[in-house]
Order: sequence, then structure tokens, then C-alpha cells
Amino acid sequence: MTDAYRDTPPLTDEQRAVVEQPWDARVLVTAGAGAGKTHTLVRRLDALCGHEEPEQALHAAEILVLTFSRAAARELRERISRHGERAHRVRARTFDAWAYEVLLQAHPDGEWGAVGFDERIAAATRAVEKGVLEIGDAVPPAHVVIDEVQDLLGGRRELVETLLDRYQDSCGFTVVGDAAQSVYGFQIEDPGERADETGRFFDWLRCSYPDDLVELHLTRNFRATTPEARIALAHGPLLQQVSDPEEAGTLYDELRDLLLDPANGLGDLDDTFTLDGLRDLPDTCAVLTRDNRQALVVSGLLHAHGIDHRLRRPLEERPVPYWVAELLRRTEATGLGENRFRTVLSEIPLPYEPDAAALWTVLRRVARGAGRGVLDLERLRRAVAEGRFPDEAADPERTPLVVSTVHRAKGLEFDRVILLTPPTLAELHKRHQDESDLPAEARALYVAMTRARQDLYHVAPPELPHFKRTGSRHHGRRYIGSWRSYDRYGIVAEAGDVCRDDPPGHDTDAVATQAYLLQQVRPGQEVLLRKRHDLPMSDVESPPYALLHDGKEIGEASRRFREGLFQVQKVNRTWEPWWPDEIHDLRIDTLETVTGSTAAGTNAGLGGRGVWIAPRITGIGRYRRADNDEEQRA
Repeated sequence: MTDAYRDTPPLTDEQRAVVEQPWDARVLVTAGAGAGKTHTLVRRLDALCGHEEPEQALHAAEILVLTFSRAAARELRERISRHGERAHRVRARTFDAWAYEVLLQAHPDGEWGAVGFDERIAAATRAVEKGVLEIGDAVPPAHVVIDEVQDLLGGRRELVETLLDRYQDSCGFTVVGDAAQSVYGFQIEDPGERADETGRFFDWLRCSYPDDLVELHLTRNFRATTPEARIALAHGPLLQQVSDPEEAGTLYDELRDLLLDPANGLGDLDDTFTLDGLRDLPDTCAVLTRDNRQALVVSGLLHAHGIDHRLRRPLEERPVPYWVAELLRRTEATGLGENRFRTVLSEIPLPYEPDAAALWTVLRRVARGAGRGVLDLERLRRAVAEGRFPDEAADPERTPLVVSTVHRAKGLEFDRVILLTPPTLAELHKRHQDESDLPAEARALYVAMTRARQDLYHVAPPELPHFKRTGSRHHGRRYIGSWRSYDRYGIVAEAGDVCRDDPPGHDTDAVATQAYLLQQVRPGQEVLLRKRHDLPMSDVESPPYALLHDGKEIGEASRRFREGLFQVQKVNRTWEPWWPDEIHDLRIDTLETVTGSTAAGTNAGLGGRGVWIAPRITGIGRYRRADNDEEQRA
């Protein structure tokens, strides 16, 4: 028999202690950055599925594996596929994906696709508490595996606590975390509540299982292969317990000084030397930023210099790949066998070679047909419409260069990491009125510095425009202004800014527009929004805007965008809004599958399934005059 572990390091004594715990053990593993957590979890899952005593072995359906991001779930699935001997059928899911499955079990007719992330998590918690996992075909978990548990805050923490409480007599768990990497406290606005949440799940475990909680530790670092990549590791144990702002400030300063060694400096991100190093990367690289504003500006700068890269999306954004729309539209059959599925998939233009066998297996799980070996296309469409499209079938990440906030890169690793030079402690004090944020700043810097396998660099941060928000501090539309309250220079694009109610080109030639999107439009390419006329669509909306790619209309602005633009331009109650002629510096994020009414699809000549391709945009849009390409402002 082939050894599935032949190209992986042997287990250390610490890792073996985790792997060999019985299935009903309650295990809390403290694991530092790069401690081989994923490798250990794969071996743990194998052990759970393949215990030498048959009565001690678990079926894959009895093991619930939860992760915070699709990237983390994908990495774990790939490791299981490569190195798992017996755990091949174990599924790793994000909290949101699993919560959705729970809700569909509890309320099959619910419109959960239109419900926000927090509401879904809360509803799933109530459903678990009422016993939904014991109804019908549902299988209550016999063992729960969760990584990064230091970031279990608020609703997700309550969901896990409810789950473990409900099945405390029949369910073991293996949870892995590192308090030094807890960086999501900012999601809780109230400083007092934020402080209470720090370490709360660890405390809950110790109080709930005082006699049988097994606490183990992984201390050896496998990620950092060079002295440069190891410089921050010694600070991990200190950051696990830090809560005092003064102590956190000292640790932050020490980490910053280590990073800013002149030997690690790259100057400015737009220096020729730096840009040339990013053009033809032999391995993976991440430019990590402290927040979304910096990420947008860095991405725009790289695009301006022709550097191919990927801007990592928020965790809750899960676009369905465009090939799904083509798969559904290219046949009138109600179902597809595997051979026909492979044939249709091969006819769809893709920038990569898809793993047809893996996709078939994943899609069959959500859209199994009545016949043997048949994919039910109507069920597949419903899965897309209801937000149940499996993360495992998402587009693979193809570019070696990633631009990401530190938070979205947590749990991942890269051969080289480039950090924007962190602010000084004095600048942080000026930025944060509440000093309780300093422990989070120190941990975020530690997380960023421990993503590197080989090289760790720093570059001067680019100058940021004056970002502002309308209305809510966290949920209002972002725009570009100045210190003057009435200045408006641009607006930040969001995921829902392109209309999904009708197919692109529905009032001209939707079929030709779909073909153009397939053949000509690629992520990273420039697009612009052009005002159709001056008449607002309603009392709280802007006029309509067409989305153009090389002069070709490929979509139109959504109602959400028009309302956002209205909020930005309506400076105050008495101010009469003005509307930019064009909005430039926008980019294609991706092409995605959209489901709408069957009537809209039929009327546009796209068949009766009500499915089509639409572009998704990103970037900091700048206002321009249509006649002379000059900046347009109040």
C-alpha cells in the first residue's frame, strides 16, 4: 500500500499526543504560528476514521470540521486529499456554509440566501439548541474539529458552545488555537464587550470540562525556514496573555523594530526594483495590509504598473464561478451523466484546467439526480440561487501574488511576505482614542510577521486618499472626500454594485454580451461606469449608469449602487446632488454566475433556466468628466 505520508515530516511527540487521543476525548490544543496544525489535524482525522478497533472508528458523516474561511477549508481539503489515508470523505466547511445547511434542515422553505451572515449564525444556533441535528437524515456529530478557536467571538462562539453543550454526553472535540493570534476583536464595537470576549471561549472550555479537558501544546515551528522568517516567533507566548495596553505597546514596539531592520527594506512599493521583483514570482508572495483601505490602494497601484495579482475578498463573499451558468445554459436536459458533464465542462473557456472528477463529486453532493450517476441541473440551479453552492467547487487561486489584509491572511502561509511599514506607537495612540486596541495591534503585527516561510520585507505604505463613510461607521458607503465636508472625488466599489435582476445587455443583445464576457473580460481589467442620463431613478437614487469594458457595455449599476451614490452625493438635506459623468479606476474582480427570474432569462434569449453570467467589480472609482477626462468634483 502506498504511504500517504511519505512526503510529509514524521509526527513529533507533541503532534502524536494530539493524533492518538480517543474519539470521545475533549482536546484543546495550543499551537503557535507554523506549528504544523494542518498536518496534525489531517492525521487526527485519519486516526478518528481508521481506529484499529472498529467500534472506536467514526464515519466521515459523524465528524464535523469547521473553519473560518474558504481558503482555510480549501487548504485542509487539499491536504486530506493528498495525505489522508482514511479521511477522504471528511468535509471541511466554513461556519457560514454549515449554518446554512443546518437552517435548510430546520426550515427547508426559508429564504436563507437573503439573510445576513450574523442572522444565519444566530438562527442556526437556535435550531441546534432545539435538536435539528436529530431530525430526519441529519447526523449529530460524534467529534467536532475546529481550528483558530481564539477567534470564536460573539455569534460563532455561541453556536459552538450550544453545539458542544447539546451533545456533551456523546461528542468529543479537537479544537486548536493560539491566543497570540486573536485579531478579530474589532468586530465587537463596545470596548468592554471586546475585552470580555478575549479568551472567553478558552475560559468556557475549562469551566465546562474541568475534569476531562485534555490540554496539549504544539511548540515547534515548521513554517519559518530562515532566520528572517523566525524573528517574531519568540513573542508568541508573551502575546497569548497580554491585556495591559502599556505591556502591549512595548511588545508592539519590539516587533516593529525587528521588522524594520534595514536589510529587510524594499523602499517604496512603486520602485522599479520592487515592481520587477513582483512580476515573475517563482513562489507565493503576499502584500499584507492593516486594513481594507490600504489593500484597495495597493491593489490599484499594482494594477497601474501591470502587476498581476489577486485582491483577497471578505470572508462572507462567495461568488459562484461563471462556468456554472454556462453548464446550465448549454443543455436543455434535466440531468447530466458524468461523461456528458465532462464534455460540456471541456467546451467552456476557462483560464485553468479544471479537475472534472473532483467537481463532479462535489456537485453531485448538492444536486444528486434520481437516476444512478446523474447530476440534477434544477437542483444545482436551486443550490446557486439559495447560496448553497459548495465552497469546494469555487475557482482555484491561480496567481502567486496576493494582496490581503492581515485578518484575511490569518491561518495561511506564503514563501515571502511584504508588510507595509507599521505606524509608530505614537501614531497608534493618536489613531486609537481607546488604548484597549493596543493588544490587538500587537497581535495583528505578530500574525502578519509569522506568515512567511522564507523572506519578510517591509515597504513604505502608499499615500491614502481621504476615505470617508456615509451614515454608519461600519456599514455606510465608502467614498473619497477631503477635510471639507462637501468634497466628493470618488466612490468605493462593492460586491453588489452590478445589476443582477436582468442579464447584461438585456435591452440590446444579451446573447452577444454573454459571449463577449466569456471571450474578452478577465479579472483585473479596467472598466468604467458612465451616466446614461441626468434623471434620478427615484427620490433616493442616482441616475442609471452603464458598465463599460473597452467601450462595450457589459452591465449596469444596481439599485444598491444608485442608492449608495445618492447617499454620497447628498451632502446634507438642503444640498442638491450632482452626478459624475463617469466613474473610472474600477476593475473586474471576477465573472460570476447569477440566478434571476426565468422570465428575464427567456426574454433576453438566454433560455428558461433563469441563469446568466455577470461581472463583479472592485476598486476606488474616481469621478471624471466625459468630455475631457478631467477630474470631476464639487
